[in-house]
Amino acid sequence: MNKFVVYLHRTKEQTLLNTLKIRKMKKKILALIATKEAKNIILALDLAKSQKIELGTIDLIWANLRGSDLRGADLRGSDLRGSDLRCANLRGADLRCADLRGADLEGADLEGANIFGADLEGADLEGANLKWADLEGADLYCANLEGADLRFANIKETILK
Repeated sequence: MNKFVVYLHRTKEQTLLNTLKIRKMKKKILALIATKEAKNIILALDLAKSQKIELGTIDLIWANLRGSDLRGADLRGSDLRGSDLRCANLRGADLRCADLRGADLEGADLEGANIFGADLEGADLEGANLKWADLEGADLYCANLEGADLRFANIKETILK
């Protein structure tokens, strides 16, 4: 067997092993998230980020993440309906197309967060920091924005009724 064929065989084996490891890791991460406990969710999101594992949509309905450090978290398309995110640090988080209907984000730090196309209908954003946040196309119908800081936020095509 020539060296090239041996190399290809080893490369295929390594790719298969890596795929299996990623699947096993993703399963563990999703199990941690399923507990709905803040410390486990944060650990899972950090692990996914460090291992570059795409989680896709995450079910965090009614999760208690009050005061959690979720800076830079990838929560694209996640279901966070009714979640308690009061005083959570979500600076630079990716919340594109997330479902945050009825979520409590009072005093949350969302500076620079990507909230493009997210549904925040009826959410409580009282006193939230939304400086530099991208809210383009987000639905903030009936959301409480009392005292929220929207300086430099992108509110193009945002529903604010």
